[in-house]
Amino acid sequence: MPAIFSRRIRPLLLVLLCAAGPGAGAATTPADPIPLRFLLSFDDGPSAAVDDNPTAGILDVLARNAAQPGVKAIFFVQTRAANAGASEIGASLLRREHDEGHLLAFHTATPRHSNHRSLGVDALELSLRRGAADLQAVTGTPPSLLRPPFWNYDADTLAAYHRHGLHMLLTDLSANDGKIWGVNFSWHKRSNMLAGLTEVRRRWRDGAMPAVDGSVPVVVTFHDINTYTARHIEEYLLILLDVARELELPLADPPFYNDRGALEKAALARAVRQGDAKPALPGLWNWLWN
Repeated sequence: MPAIFSRRIRPLLLVLLCAAGPGAGAATTPADPIPLRFLLSFDDGPSAAVDDNPTAGILDVLARNAAQPGVKAIFFVQTRAANAGASEIGASLLRREHDEGHLLAFHTATPRHSNHRSLGVDALELSLRRGAADLQAVTGTPPSLLRPPFWNYDADTLAAYHRHGLHMLLTDLSANDGKIWGVNFSWHKRSNMLAGLTEVRRRWRDGAMPAVDGSVPVVVTFHDINTYTARHIEEYLLILLDVARELELPLADPPFYNDRGALEKAALARAVRQGDAKPALPGLWNWLWN
């Protein structure tokens, strides 16, 4: 560049940079990342077991544990299953869950763990009415959340849920602890959570997960009828914290929800709104239903 041209251009560039304000020409600093908060959920209970009741054991640990005492969770319950809410023990546990500040939500109101898509229109409508009434009798208010058995839904079942004021919540992480063919244990607790939370990290970085009141809810699913889960639930909570540290994910303070109202608000923000949505499901369920 000729010297005379350089002498004329340099002052002009300085004027433009000053006019642009402080920091012009430098890389911008990204905003602080929004921290994550784990939203625990449990399916299929409450257990009707007389001895070593797993639902009762999980409630004990949520109240007192080394990760965060006083954790609150969503329990997607079976209100009319003989081995769950229809039993005397199950009914008392539903009341205990509510009294201890947890959130009761709908799973089934049929004698068995029935697939909603297999019920038929009238049977599904009856089940939803009965389930809502059962839960309102315990809590005093209609339930707002639902999780379909086997994670199976379509546009028709989702529309039926919405007619009853129910919002469908799926999950981000699953312990894969549902009892399948008699298997109720896991040799891959940490590696499973690591794989799931790695995918959560990708979505979080892409801005694909909504923030609620300053944190991003991460839905984690267990089964409170599983005795193995009950014996290891504190370990699961500590694994979640440890894996988040390994992946350098910022966690909110506290890292788990401890208030029912905040828990419900966060879950509603994560509910599936459209019947044609195809979120990833745990395990082989995407392959099975699609």
